[in-house]
Amino acid sequence: MNTETGSPTLDLDDWQAVRRHMVAHADAILRDKALLEALGLQPKSRHLIDFGPAALAKLEQRALKDFDVRRQLEATAKANFDAQGQTHALCLSLMEARNHSDLARRLHEEARNRFGLVAASIALENTGPVPLGWKTLDDGGVDYIIGEQGLSLLGPDGVCRVLFDDDVRRVKSAAVLRIALWREGRPGLVAFGSNDFDGFSPEMGAELVAFVARVVERVADRWPVL
Repeated sequence: MNTETGSPTLDLDDWQAVRRHMVAHADAILRDKALLEALGLQPKSRHLIDFGPAALAKLEQRALKDFDVRRQLEATAKANFDAQGQTHALCLSLMEARNHSDLARRLHEEARNRFGLVAASIALENTGPVPLGWKTLDDGGVDYIIGEQGLSLLGPDGVCRVLFDDDVRRVKSAAVLRIALWREGRPGLVAFGSNDFDGFSPEMGAELVAFVARVVERVADRWPVL
């Protein structure tokens, strides 16, 4: 209590007391332009206050957030574009193969050099001759690996020694695609192995690797298996 005026004394260390005092004298605060400017507030009308620097800070934060989202979208689009370009270049190399063995070699080397994968292979069920450089699967091996109705398998479940031989120790995830070769539709697989657990996952789309598998089918049809 102020002994001279008889009015209560404001305790500046008590925030709630200060707040109550400001609410009680809101009209006086609105008329005090110097105080509003010091607080970073600008009166626009009797019932509206423009939160100058505070509002600008929020707008700046929102703009930065939008910029980050746009930058992420642009990076994703660029990565997809680059992946498509590398895939097309890989397929052009496959189309220049001279025989089945050269086809398997090119697939393996291009997958490693262009995409940083551990290995890529072509496998064929042992119901007839298997080209040199291709993996040999037991009869029914395709259905055993990816399922009777499966067209593709992405993720760690696709990692198996028969597809990657000694490289399987470095393969953490794989993409395995069903193929059918020659007139008799001989079942086989095209497999890609990554040393990253997230290199291939079930949530990923298989469009690009499936496109490569279709190219392998068409190129392999050029030559009979002797």
